[in-house]
Amino acid sequence: MKYPKIGIRPIIDGRQGGVRESLEDKTMNLAHAVADLLSGKLKYRDGTPVQCVIADSTIGRVAEAAACAEKFEGAGVCATISVTSCWCYGAETMDMNPHWPKAVWGFNGTERPGAVYLAAVLAAYSQKGLPAYGIYGHDVQDIEDNTIPGDVEEKLLRFARAAVAVGEMRGQSYLSIGSVTMGIAGSIINTDFFQKYLGMRTESVDEVEILRRMDLGIYDHEEYEKAMAWVNKYIKPNEGWDKNPAEKQKTRAEKEKDWEFVVKMTLIVNDLYHGNPKLREMGFKEEALGHHAIAGGFQGQRQWTDWMPNGDFTETLLNTTFDWNGRREPSILATENDTLNGTAMLLGYLLTNQPMIFSDVRTYWSPEAVKRVTGKELSGTARNGIIHLINSGATTMDGSGQCQDSEGNPTMKPFWEVTAEDEKRCLEHTQWMPADRDYFRGGGFSVHFLSRGEFPATMVRVNIVDGLGPVLQLAEGWVVNIDPEIHDVLDKRTDPTWPTTWFTPRTDAAKDAFKDVYSVMNNWGANHGAITYGHIGADLITLAAMLRIPVCMHNVEDKNLFRPSAWNAFGMDKEGADYRACQNFGPIYK
Repeated sequence: MKYPKIGIRPIIDGRQGGVRESLEDKTMNLAHAVADLLSGKLKYRDGTPVQCVIADSTIGRVAEAAACAEKFEGAGVCATISVTSCWCYGAETMDMNPHWPKAVWGFNGTERPGAVYLAAVLAAYSQKGLPAYGIYGHDVQDIEDNTIPGDVEEKLLRFARAAVAVGEMRGQSYLSIGSVTMGIAGSIINTDFFQKYLGMRTESVDEVEILRRMDLGIYDHEEYEKAMAWVNKYIKPNEGWDKNPAEKQKTRAEKEKDWEFVVKMTLIVNDLYHGNPKLREMGFKEEALGHHAIAGGFQGQRQWTDWMPNGDFTETLLNTTFDWNGRREPSILATENDTLNGTAMLLGYLLTNQPMIFSDVRTYWSPEAVKRVTGKELSGTARNGIIHLINSGATTMDGSGQCQDSEGNPTMKPFWEVTAEDEKRCLEHTQWMPADRDYFRGGGFSVHFLSRGEFPATMVRVNIVDGLGPVLQLAEGWVVNIDPEIHDVLDKRTDPTWPTTWFTPRTDAAKDAFKDVYSVMNNWGANHGAITYGHIGADLITLAAMLRIPVCMHNVEDKNLFRPSAWNAFGMDKEGADYRACQNFGPIYK
């Protein structure tokens, strides 16, 4: 685990002989206040508090800026926040590293012109092609006040969350296990996108590598026995009914073999991602290294699933916050090797440290259609229509909504907050259905649950458009409960052995794509979406701007949009300005 750090740059008026000396303590106090805020409220994906590095001195001239840059480069800094309460020499004190996202907090006080410096240095960043996020508090503060106002805190945290996500994915790999699934465009891996926009490399292995490792015993056999004991105790008792006709059903002995197969497959895929020192002890030095993967995907259909047990168990377990060893960090694994939905899952995960639901954006149900089919009416949050999120592949068990907050409400959590009771409820409310052998001729087990609502959620997707490049779309809304009788009728019209999440986006009459629930479904850019707990659209938009990915569809209020100040120079229509700015500056790793 690497820990990309936030560099804090205390910027000061360089004029000695009274001016600089009077500002030293104030400037350093602001820097330490920002560092304490970020370390106190943000965590890396393993639960460790985010680390900050503060320059050794205040920065008033270019030599001090250079010394700060040298320190930050050696300390593993991934982004910088410059803080000041006064006028400073902008072009001399600015951060010039082209790969570090940048923010500047100009203290709003009347004793010294911090706002003047903020405006001047942001102009310099724009002129030099280094977009920076400007932070300026709404209300004037007294010079001796070192507290961080709420509006400033919100922007500092939003910037830092996104910047840490950029740092965490940089230098990592996306691992394709297999290739293109059933002609799905998202599973056609675009190596330039990963390299230039995310700073990641792409790795590929054939699915046959899983069989090679099984046949040659290249996995931790002790770990396999431990995993099987856990599966026998907690998973197999929830094996569901077999929907297949009698002539296609596997025997009990064949199903037992399938369980052994999918457990070994899970161990092997985990080793492909992260490596395993135990394999080195067994003499498999190359296999012990892994592929340094932070995300990946499994092709599955069709060559694999026409012959071997499907990947649903593996996908579910790796995307879940716990397994036979208890709580642990999930590994992002996309169904059908949809690399772009895997990317959406990765962005959401790094911003929240929460697991992500992978799903088909399958069906829009209008209130009228529901009434016609079921004779009953949608009500509550779902009253204006629902989108059926359901997939023949797998999704995290956390998506069942059985993790609870302190008041018993459904939620999704970082793994270190998941309790033993959360694990127990997730396991009890998840079934493992013998796979539909019309879809999965090789058998296996499909995860099945109904997500418990009501909770806020955000659905996100990355798409690539020829001539335009990557675009991001998102919809904030809610995972909802519907009448059980309505659910039973609607669920049986597709496949009741797959996991179901009922989602209602927040509508906005002023935005065509969100004027009603149908419009959200109709404007969604692909067949898959990634869903997580909470309304995180504003954070996603800030992150997308850092990566120079324009946002084509969102229902976030304009007052919550936080992009680099240079975006203001590209026109007053915020969507159009976003496209023009991203095109102008280009990806950060080009």
